[in-house]
Amino acid sequence: MERADVERLEAEPVNSAKSRQPLYAPRKKIFPKRASGSFRRFKWLVMAVTLGIYYLTPWLRWDRGPYAPDQAVLLDMANRRFYFFPIEIWPQEFFFVAGMLVMAGIGLFLITSTVGRAWCGYTCPQTVWVDLFLVVERAIEGDRNARIKLDSAPWSFAKLWKRVTKHLIWLLIAVATGGAWIFYFADAPTLLKELFTLQAAPIAYITVAILTATTYTFGGLMREQVCTYMCPWPRIQAAMLDENSLTVTYNDWRGEPRSRHAKKAAAAGETVGDCVDCNACVAVCPMGIDIRDGQQLECITCALCIDACDSVMDKIGKERGLISYATLNDYQSNMALATDNGTHAIDPAKVRTPAGKLSDRVAHFHIRKLFRPRTLAYFGVWSLIGIGLLYALFSRDRLELSVLHDRNPQFVTLSDGSIRNGYTVKLLNMIPEPRTVVLRLEGLKGATMTVTGIDEHAPESAEVELEPDRLKTLKVFVALPRNALATEAMSFRFVIEDRGSSETAHSDAKFQIPGRR
Repeated sequence: MERADVERLEAEPVNSAKSRQPLYAPRKKIFPKRASGSFRRFKWLVMAVTLGIYYLTPWLRWDRGPYAPDQAVLLDMANRRFYFFPIEIWPQEFFFVAGMLVMAGIGLFLITSTVGRAWCGYTCPQTVWVDLFLVVERAIEGDRNARIKLDSAPWSFAKLWKRVTKHLIWLLIAVATGGAWIFYFADAPTLLKELFTLQAAPIAYITVAILTATTYTFGGLMREQVCTYMCPWPRIQAAMLDENSLTVTYNDWRGEPRSRHAKKAAAAGETVGDCVDCNACVAVCPMGIDIRDGQQLECITCALCIDACDSVMDKIGKERGLISYATLNDYQSNMALATDNGTHAIDPAKVRTPAGKLSDRVAHFHIRKLFRPRTLAYFGVWSLIGIGLLYALFSRDRLELSVLHDRNPQFVTLSDGSIRNGYTVKLLNMIPEPRTVVLRLEGLKGATMTVTGIDEHAPESAEVELEPDRLKTLKVFVALPRNALATEAMSFRFVIEDRGSSETAHSDAKFQIPGRR
């Protein structure tokens, strides 16, 4: 097919790198055309997986026995627990959550320094929900040209019906989004029933209302404004990139000068590039930019312009990759070749790529470039944090003991002359099943122990029943005969032991005596 047969789309970039933009500009509607190709299919897959995880996870079950909830992922704020499949996190173990957040941040740095704004283009919630809203919009109003025509048409019953239907579906998606979020904080089936019977807590309805409003506004009404003005990452990510980072790039050394009339140019002895100025890359861009203007803050590297351009190259019988993922080093090398050639339209066989041909555009990125100081540093820190968290997770104790000495009085002299100290002992059972532990004294010879609430026990030990996932507080008195007293405060320890699992915990304490501290 001749190059002149390619239709030129009337698509002007909404956000142009060629003109200075104000700090804030009112939104101009963007009507992205539906793209087709490998990157678009990958985005469909990512959207299905991420939305599936978000909406379905609260409904997954995990059997933890009769004493714990069976929801696989649950943020139990009432009981201050975080359940994630077999893992249970207590408030004092929040460092696990903090560590995961730090890992997520460093992972984002690693991904950005390697493949640019891949997070923004594929997995960011804003991108995923905008994609979902666009699916609804296209299904009701049609593809790009139909939506532009509808938007400029006078109001009629057909236009009103389409707009109302679209916005109602958007609102349903937004409500489902807010509803799914609150299911992470309570038993999902129970909370769903309470929501519909108006028996749920007011905070549940408030949360659903807020998330409904934000999802509807950000995904349907603001869209690209969120990425351009509200999100800080476009401004931060520039510091994460270097000469070996992959970014979506228009290879102007191959595409320029542009021409829609190759035959006329050839007859006139002019050299033209492969770009036919069809504007397909502009039409599919959800951010309304022209990638041919170079790297721009608004670009989320979703690569839909690559799919659009590749389809045009297929039609005119040219090699794919006029727009491709490329590094700055590759781009500059190819520009140097074009300059040496005296023209931008260089032979694809001379392009400096590992494979030696343009169709292998992803192969422009040598695997060795992944292992450079910056990425190694990010990956090293990320791995160390992950290994540390795993070690802490698998070595943590599920039985804890803490002891607090009575402040007033610090000791009491009994009628037989012995000295008694009082202690508040807290026993924490961090597993979702009951167990019996033995509380005993170590390092205080001749001492006897009295536990309030336990009538019969040995002088130096007592069996204590612990409820599942509960803290038990005991009042313990320790007495020492006068002939066993030392000349200064005596150190000893309380020890608890689960004889069933051999798990132990201990806490050091002081025995105060008259005239000494």
